[in-house]
Amino acid sequence: MDEDAGTRGTGLDRLASVNLNLLVPLLAMLEERSVTRAAERVGLTQSAMSHALARMRRLLGDDLLVRQGNTVTLTPRALELIAPLRATLQQAAEVIDFPVFDPATTRRTITVAMTTSTAFVVGARLARLVAERAPHATLRLRTITVPGETTFTERGVDVVLISEAIASPHPRERLYDDRVVVVASPDTPPEASALDLLTTEPHVVVDAEQRVFPYPVLDEKGIGYRVGRLISDFLLVPYLVARAGGVALLRYRVAAEMRTFVGLRIEEFPFPLPGLGIDMVWNPHLGDHHFMAWLRQVLFDAARP
Repeated sequence: MDEDAGTRGTGLDRLASVNLNLLVPLLAMLEERSVTRAAERVGLTQSAMSHALARMRRLLGDDLLVRQGNTVTLTPRALELIAPLRATLQQAAEVIDFPVFDPATTRRTITVAMTTSTAFVVGARLARLVAERAPHATLRLRTITVPGETTFTERGVDVVLISEAIASPHPRERLYDDRVVVVASPDTPPEASALDLLTTEPHVVVDAEQRVFPYPVLDEKGIGYRVGRLISDFLLVPYLVARAGGVALLRYRVAAEMRTFVGLRIEEFPFPLPGLGIDMVWNPHLGDHHFMAWLRQVLFDAARP
């Protein structure tokens, strides 16, 4: 029996003609969408990284990275490559038995995606803890609205923090619980209840096509209210309420954090509501379990009230 028969027809026999050292810089370029940043990440010169990109373009018959004006986009073929390439390189590292993740020495970029409001709650503490526990690492915080599959395949997001109200096809774990509260200026009458505030004070709301949760609950209950201000930036809501008056509906953790900067009255929402917890959804292609366990604990510590 031909001893090479097990590799023929599988593509493995063709690997001898491919420089596999190109795969690491290729992944860096696809995740960073920048030859310069990718070169810094893997320790190559920019010219060497450009040469590697040219070779991979010839090998794969695809442009991979395409400049459009001042931005760089990935071709459909490049987007398809990110997840399997990352998984393959992780498996290769395990086969070679590289040392496990060591926060004291790692220089990796740790990427966490979340909404702006969640970043307002945990972002600063997360940054401080990563700096203390992984002093040579780089923390990248990406703000998103609703995550999609490209959140994981583009730029190497390790974990996404999303509301329990947002669906995800991947396993999730609760990071912290939250709830909606009524916030108002501290100058409002102290004897006014939360319901009084909602019906008498002008509302400050995010300007969206549909009124955000839990306004449908007020509508169902027949509670009358008046919108006094429409704004596009969510984090301006508590600031305007505190400084210019009015009332708003916010997550408690955001309101409590904002109260450390401006005076803010916080009251419980007057009707029962479902929870609004924040969950962790890990990149399904991430195979470094030592790193995941470490970051999971850091996130729990950052989210602790």
